[in-house]
Amino acid sequence: MIQRYQIMKNSKKWIYYKKYRIFIVVLIVILSGIYFVQYTYNKSAGIRFVKNMNVGWNLGNSLDADGKKIKNGDPEIYEVSWGNPVTTKVIIDEIKDGGFNTVRIPVTWYHHMDEKGVIDQKWMNRVQEVVDYVIENDMYAIVDIHHDKWFVPSYDNQENAKKMLSSTWSQIAERFANYDDHLIFEAMNEPRLIGTEFEWNAGNKEVREVVNNLNETFVETIRSGSNENKKRYLMVAPYCNSSDIEALDDFVLPKDERIILSIHEYIPYEFTMKEDVEKIWSKDNSDDTKEIDNTFNNLYNKFISKGIPVIISEFGAANKNNLKERLEWAKYYVTAAREKNIMCIWWDDGSNEEKKGKYELFDRYNLKWEYPEIVYILVRKSDK
Repeated sequence: MIQRYQIMKNSKKWIYYKKYRIFIVVLIVILSGIYFVQYTYNKSAGIRFVKNMNVGWNLGNSLDADGKKIKNGDPEIYEVSWGNPVTTKVIIDEIKDGGFNTVRIPVTWYHHMDEKGVIDQKWMNRVQEVVDYVIENDMYAIVDIHHDKWFVPSYDNQENAKKMLSSTWSQIAERFANYDDHLIFEAMNEPRLIGTEFEWNAGNKEVREVVNNLNETFVETIRSGSNENKKRYLMVAPYCNSSDIEALDDFVLPKDERIILSIHEYIPYEFTMKEDVEKIWSKDNSDDTKEIDNTFNNLYNKFISKGIPVIISEFGAANKNNLKERLEWAKYYVTAAREKNIMCIWWDDGSNEEKKGKYELFDRYNLKWEYPEIVYILVRKSDK
């Protein structure tokens, strides 16, 4: 028997048998890893929360209008200063009826503060009124700090920025302390060095570090508040809301169980933003699709696969009289995002009575959808 075993051990069959066993072990390890990633992904409360938000619409160029020549005027003066009408509940009702489940409400605060940083109550009341329009529709509302000038991310300004960030968010958090998970706070919009070589890229080590520190201050401030602030979801961004590898590699996620990463992604730039350039886009052209694919794959691998939710809080394609291409782009973009469980919020800049905004989907003056075909693509939950 021993002799037969030795003969078998030295035979080709035995060698194949050993290779087969090794193959099975390796396959089990690989499948276990895939299962672990999917288990983490599927079980993340944050991922499930973001899925419920479905798709969103930005109330752009309204409460974020900074009214440079106005100081502590009536809220309506600011709200209409960039051309849009006063936001009404009817407008938000129409957004809900259009199929959107989330409204991001960009807000600029610094023009509504006294010399001690106390927010004017008329302005706070107005912000709350618009938030209530959203919440009463059983939608999700996101409130941010948008065009405030004080959060310059530099070492020299860091302490001042922390102080202002904490003071501003303390007041906002106190006002909304009893609002549940349907209200989300977003720390800062596109924190960056305005007017410098680092404005629209990944920045440098200094600015990325300062943004991390400001995000920590934001989370600490909200969590030190009362009631629902102890547990509401919070959105933070890397430098300039950038998805560049360099920005994400240096990004430090605050240690908290209810954090969402906020990214702005208008890609490819020539098609979505650049004036009168690249009006054509095709899903069949890899040069057109590769940036979208690479970006979402990277966000998935770095965050989603680890249970960290991601929201593209601003995206869109400017109108260049190219509706056909915009439709094809929008379908590809949101489908690619949904496959990775990344939630998207369209940037709608609205319009004035004379000129339509580049990203406008909803005509707030006439209460109608300018591009219902785009809306249909955005709000549907499946491409089947």
